[in-house]
Amino acid sequence: MDMDNNDILIRLRYALDIKDTDMVKIFKLGEYDVTREEVRKILIKTKDSEEEDVEPDDIVQDNIPCNHMMLESFLNGLIIHKRGKQESDSGQTERPPMMIKGDGSVNNVLLKKLRIALTLTSEDIIQILNDAGVIISKGELSALLRKEGHHNYRECGDRYARNFLKGLGMRYRG
Repeated sequence: MDMDNNDILIRLRYALDIKDTDMVKIFKLGEYDVTREEVRKILIKTKDSEEEDVEPDDIVQDNIPCNHMMLESFLNGLIIHKRGKQESDSGQTERPPMMIKGDGSVNNVLLKKLRIALTLTSEDIIQILNDAGVIISKGELSALLRKEGHHNYRECGDRYARNFLKGLGMRYRG
């Protein structure tokens, strides 16, 4: 099953044990305003979910799909939440340019921004993936962290992203 942005947020929220009120604050730090109620609706599994006991109509009605801009705004907010606002040379805080160009780059941007927010080294990421049962070399990881368009860039598949979030949960929740 492919992960969508809602699924990523659900897994990330669980892994880092983020409360609804903090989710609202983090979105706001990323310059995206949502209410607590909207956060709850974003955190409802989408219709592609594997839940058998939930009627598909229930999911579709209440779910707010998380688009790329919402997800990236949340990730930017998470960086500020964890590390503080960074000011430019002119003393103004600048909104970073959006890095998610399409469905293919979502997981790569997720990896990069979580690396920054949680102050992770490449070794940390390799260990987190290892804890989740995925072996990755430093070279493979480097390719996933490259800028899109770089000749060594490689798209980060759902397997890596899903297991990275799983490994974060193991690390941060015990």
